[in-house]
Amino acid sequence: MKTEWFKMRMSERRLNKLRLYAAIKDTTMTHVIEDLIDSLKIPESDILGIVSTPSSTDG
Repeated sequence: MKTEWFKMRMSERRLNKLRLYAAIKDTTMTHVIEDLIDSLKIPESDILGIVSTPSSTDG
Protein backbone atom coordinates (compact mmCIF):
# COMPACT_ATOMS: atom_id res chain seq x y z
CA MET A 1 0.00 0.00 0.00
CA LYS A 2 1.35 3.38 -0.98
CA THR A 3 1.12 5.85 1.88
CA GLU A 4 -0.16 9.34 1.18
CA TRP A 5 -0.08 12.30 3.54
CA PHE A 6 -3.24 14.06 4.66
CA LYS A 7 -3.11 17.37 6.47
CA MET A 8 -6.12 19.14 7.90
CA ARG A 9 -7.01 21.91 10.26
CA MET A 10 -9.17 21.33 13.29
CA SER A 11 -9.83 23.03 16.55
CA GLU A 12 -7.69 22.18 19.54
CA ARG A 13 -10.81 20.84 21.26
CA ARG A 14 -11.43 18.35 18.44
CA LEU A 15 -7.77 17.35 18.29
CA ASN A 16 -7.77 16.67 22.02
CA LYS A 17 -10.98 14.67 21.68
CA LEU A 18 -9.39 12.58 18.91
CA ARG A 19 -6.27 12.03 21.01
CA LEU A 20 -8.34 11.00 24.02
CA TYR A 21 -10.52 8.63 21.98
CA ALA A 22 -7.44 6.99 20.43
CA ALA A 23 -5.84 6.60 23.86
CA ILE A 24 -8.99 5.08 25.38
CA LYS A 25 -9.25 2.62 22.46
CA ASP A 26 -5.48 1.95 22.63
CA THR A 27 -5.00 2.75 18.96
CA THR A 28 -3.54 5.51 16.82
CA MET A 29 -5.28 8.64 15.61
CA THR A 30 -4.56 7.46 12.06
CA HIS A 31 -6.39 4.20 12.72
CA VAL A 32 -9.38 6.05 14.19
CA ILE A 33 -9.64 8.26 11.10
CA GLU A 34 -9.16 5.30 8.72
CA ASP A 35 -11.94 3.39 10.49
CA LEU A 36 -14.22 6.41 10.24
CA ILE A 37 -13.55 6.78 6.51
CA ASP A 38 -14.09 3.05 5.95
CA SER A 39 -17.44 3.24 7.75
CA LEU A 40 -18.82 5.92 5.41
CA LYS A 41 -21.71 4.58 3.35
CA ILE A 42 -21.93 5.74 -0.26
CA PRO A 43 -25.22 4.96 -2.04
CA GLU A 44 -24.80 2.78 -5.12
CA SER A 45 -26.50 5.42 -7.29
CA ASP A 46 -23.75 7.89 -6.35
CA ILE A 47 -21.05 5.35 -7.18
CA LEU A 48 -22.60 4.73 -10.59
CA GLY A 49 -22.76 8.48 -11.20
CA ILE A 50 -19.01 8.75 -10.68
CA VAL A 51 -18.22 6.19 -13.38
CA SER A 52 -17.83 8.11 -16.62
CA THR A 53 -19.63 6.71 -19.62
CA PRO A 54 -18.85 7.86 -23.16
CA SER A 55 -21.44 10.22 -24.55
CA SER A 56 -23.10 9.40 -27.86
CA THR A 57 -22.06 12.87 -29.06
CA ASP A 58 -18.36 12.19 -28.46
CA GLY A 59 -16.05 11.67 -31.38
